Amino acid sequence: MRIKTILAVDDTTNSLRTIKVVLEKDYRVLLAKTGEIALFILQDTPVDLILLDIDLPAMSGFDVLREIRKQPNVADTPVIFVTSHASGEILQAAGELGVDDYIIKPILPTVLEKKIAAALAAHAH
Repeated sequence: MRIKTILAVDDTTNSLRTIKVVLEKDYRVLLAKTGEIALFILQDTPVDLILLDIDLPAMSGFDVLREIRKQPNVADTPVIFVTSHASGEILQAAGELGVDDYIIKPILPTVLEKKIAAALAAHAH
């Protein structure tokens, strides 16, 4: 079975480190510190799931998600927002853009693993 690839996009080194340490035993993990880098990676690299911080420099997670949904090669890729903002307005806006789920910071390894497994299972063909 092919190992799944996850792209984690976060401007916080600690968050990226946590994600990589928790997931690298089961997944190929790619890291990006900005939305622009993430979109560049997605041009050539197929990924199975994207973990996307909302608060990114220059391009917000919402901006990145809008771009992802416009690109045919990644439009259907599951996206999980990773955020410290869990207000109703933020979550509603995320849902309207087609985010699959969200994880509240600080990232708990068990929550991360469960939500990724669920999103991948929901998108399995």
